[in-house]
Amino acid sequence: ELMAGLQDRLRHLWERRELLLWESRECAEQGEQLEATVRELCKPNELQRFLMFVGDLEKVVNLLLCLSSRLARVHNALSRAGTSGDTEEKQSLRERHKLLSQQREDAKDLKENLDRRERVVSGILAKYLTEQQLQDYQHFVQVKTSLLIEQKDLEEQIKFLEEQLERIEQSIP
Repeated sequence: ELMAGLQDRLRHLWERRELLLWESRECAEQGEQLEATVRELCKPNELQRFLMFVGDLEKVVNLLLCLSSRLARVHNALSRAGTSGDTEEKQSLRERHKLLSQQREDAKDLKENLDRRERVVSGILAKYLTEQQLQDYQHFVQVKTSLLIEQKDLEEQIKFLEEQLERIEQSIP
């Protein structure tokens, strides 16, 4: 019964992943249309700034999500270790936690820099785009970011459920 419930939940997550992939393709098409417009209207160096920003947006958001996920796993492992357990392992976990925390802080600095660059790109685009096109650009940036976050969260949930199912299957004689 537990396995059936988990499998059902997993099916729903897979369906959501398919929908998210479709939404990502739609967003990518919007990005391509936006790029074509920017390519047409802006100077080459301004286009380069736009392209670098859009490329770095995905990289920085993915980096932050990855580091946050890894940090959460290390934190959970530390919590499970509690007061008992191997002190060497706990020390290793503490060191990993410290390193990941520092890396996440560095990634947050990258995100702040990226936010400043986004404001510069918005300023550049405001000179060339109509109000509607500028709103479309801002919507594209927001949707792209939220889709990346949602995809990462969904993948984590799927992975967790698959691991649970595997553990249950292994525990059944």
